[in-house]
Amino acid sequence: MLTAMIVEDNASFRRLFKGELLSRFPSMEIIEAGNGQEAFTRLTSCSVDLIFMDIGLPGQSGLKLTQEIRANRQDITIVVVTSYDLPEYKEAAMQYGASCFITKGSLNMEGISTFVRCYQKAQDEGRLRPTCLRLESGEFCI
Repeated sequence: MLTAMIVEDNASFRRLFKGELLSRFPSMEIIEAGNGQEAFTRLTSCSVDLIFMDIGLPGQSGLKLTQEIRANRQDITIVVVTSYDLPEYKEAAMQYGASCFITKGSLNMEGISTFVRCYQKAQDEGRLRPTCLRLESGEFCI
């Protein structure tokens, strides 16, 4: 069973995103965190495969949190999902250890569903971290 974490301070977006994921992947376990400290605390007590990370979090940025998680857990795939649609943020996300960068403006649940299916296939084949590809509908990983 795949366990994902959604790290997002906007509770409405977090609930909507979680609902969309569960409607497509009912067996997926989803953990929620509203800020970086909550996410880091939950990671110490839960086994997480995949994190959907916002950048603009209260207290600590999602970029810094991505860097800290990556330093301690190479096995988790981190997908940055943000409103910041600038090349500088994408570059920073990748430098800090994110596997993918998706802007909320181009967020497409069909693309996310394709990603999750491909992620599960990569796990089944023993590949730890998928890589990013650019498709017409935006960026996501496989």
